[in-house]
Amino acid sequence: MEIMSGRALRLVLALVAVSAGCAPTGVWSERLLVGMTLVRNAPAIGAYCLDGSLPAYHLHRGFGAGANSWLLQFEGGGWCNDVESCLDRAKSRRGSTRYMSKYEVFSGILSNNASLNPDFYNWNRVKLRYCDGASFAGDGKFDNGTSLLYFRGQKIWDAIILDLLPQGLGNAHKALLSGCSAGGLSVFLHCDSFTRYLPTNASVKCLSDAGFFLDARDISSNYTMRSFFKPLISLQGVQKNLNANCTSSIRYPNLCFFPQYALKFITTPMFILNSAYDVFQFHHILVPPSADPRGHWNRCKVNAAACNAAQIQILQGFRSRMIGALMFFLEFSRSGGMFINSCFAHCQSESQDTWFAPDSPRIQNKTIAEAVGDWYFSRRISKEVDCPYPCDRTCHNLIPATSDSQAAYITDLLKG
Repeated sequence: MEIMSGRALRLVLALVAVSAGCAPTGVWSERLLVGMTLVRNAPAIGAYCLDGSLPAYHLHRGFGAGANSWLLQFEGGGWCNDVESCLDRAKSRRGSTRYMSKYEVFSGILSNNASLNPDFYNWNRVKLRYCDGASFAGDGKFDNGTSLLYFRGQKIWDAIILDLLPQGLGNAHKALLSGCSAGGLSVFLHCDSFTRYLPTNASVKCLSDAGFFLDARDISSNYTMRSFFKPLISLQGVQKNLNANCTSSIRYPNLCFFPQYALKFITTPMFILNSAYDVFQFHHILVPPSADPRGHWNRCKVNAAACNAAQIQILQGFRSRMIGALMFFLEFSRSGGMFINSCFAHCQSESQDTWFAPDSPRIQNKTIAEAVGDWYFSRRISKEVDCPYPCDRTCHNLIPATSDSQAAYITDLLKG
């Protein structure tokens, strides 16, 4: 069933205010809710979510000067790398549109309020729902006669684009492909193919938020994230959809799933938004549970101020590795942009507080929204790299306050 395609409701979400016995006031209490559209023609090209349900997106129409401009945002939400975890995922909102919310809040870069999203508020804005578990990149199927899983992320991407092209995307004058976390990784994987779908005279660019996952050793000198991604790539048939120039130039083609190896082969202008102390990477690449079985890092993970000198030194080393992996892009990309801040956060474009607000994170007194807008519209060079922690006092350090919530938060990030 298609639900309110292209329509939206402006509602006041007043849960906090109601519990406090008062009514909300001001623009900060308003939310834009956008209805889900199921891709009816997806089966024609074999595009299904993990459980066989139809893929979906949420579209809020642009207006005025933005009527021919399009912003597509990949949803994030971890990955699954074996049959068991994918079967579990298929029974959740991360693997089936049957369990997804039928309305999504559009805020931050998706807001339609000029005071909250000055450069993209009047564009056609689309949120692509994530239900394949491989960053929209798989192409395979698992069927043992008892259980059936569709690994069709690549086809989901194609099906959504094909559904949007006749709705105006095919005539776009401007376009921006963005995404957060696993969706930010999707941006690196699909940036150039997005360009090929659009008119040759369109201005097409890409923005990855918290998607620059490093291929780096953890504190036990193991490549934990590499070990996590390898079976995922094999199970879901991802390798054939990786950048061909990258896979043909590297000894281990699977590594092209990591942005640091694929980036130099992407020809479409790219903006990289990331924290140098990204919470997910801190907790799962640098200090995964397997590398800290006794929990020596638990307090530091919850509160950076509780980290001891040795731990801070290790964190600074991780920041140096990230900056090092981006150095060629920073120095030599003429069309690229970046905003690498020193906040303990993960995903900063979808939240209004971190995207564009009076107390948003800043580098050189520039918000993330301003940096991205300056880059997209070529107003000025926009390559911002923050000083090391703890110098930045504008940060919103989005780390849970308790160990229980920390564990739940990390599990949700990794497995969705």
